[in-house]
Amino acid sequence: MSEPEPYLRIVHGDATAEEIAALVAALSMRTGTAAKAVPPVNNWRNPALRMRGALSHGTGAWRAAFRPGHR
Repeated sequence: MSEPEPYLRIVHGDATAEEIAALVAALSMRTGTAAKAVPPVNNWRNPALRMRGALSHGTGAWRAAFRPGHR
């Protein structure tokens, strides 16, 4: 069975084991923070949602104001 290709390869210079470990730790921390999920926003207490929307103008506007879903 052949060995898998290395995930990280030093192209130039002579890195010590500590330097490689520091590089791997820095890269893993950078990718780890972007994967955290953001909790959903809960707006059930938002007072702006209780505000009435703008009223319609024109013929039959008063009827349209009382239709369900009108905002």
